Amino acid sequence: MSRLLPTLVVAISLGVAAMAGAGVAAAHATRIATDPVADAELTQSPQKVSATFNEKLQTQFAAMTVVGPDGNLWSTGDPQLNGAIISVGVRPLGPTGTYTVNYRVTSADGHVVSGSWAFRLTVAGTGTPGPSASAANPSSDGVPVWPFFVAAGVIVVVAAVWAVRRQR
Repeated sequence: MSRLLPTLVVAISLGVAAMAGAGVAAAHATRIATDPVADAELTQSPQKVSATFNEKLQTQFAAMTVVGPDGNLWSTGDPQLNGAIISVGVRPLGPTGTYTVNYRVTSADGHVVSGSWAFRLTVAGTGTPGPSASAANPSSDGVPVWPFFVAAGVIVVVAAVWAVRRQR
């Protein structure tokens, strides 16, 4: 048992260091342009919004929404992918204020990339919003990551115990 404790401590430390030291891959798609441009001030509603990336996108998991200052969805229809561009239709806008465009795309390397940008409507429109953004997408947070870290820690500990017992 006295040899088991140092081995476990080393194994757990190496496992934690490996997980903590994992860097972000640099090959993912990067947004290079938006329409309307980020922080634009518009006097009328755009018919659609779009984001252009530095590489062709995959169609899996593509999503794009426009959320208004009232917390409602102002995007309409499914997002469209055309090479490196994702776009979605926009309802005629209503209240003045900041509208946020949220997107989620899949890079050519298979990694999901998400982000957002905003534009401002300076002249009120007469449009009618869609549903509340929170009601339309209640599970937007996705899968929690912590169970994977717990599982990785358990695997490291089990492997260390197995290795120590095998040496006896």
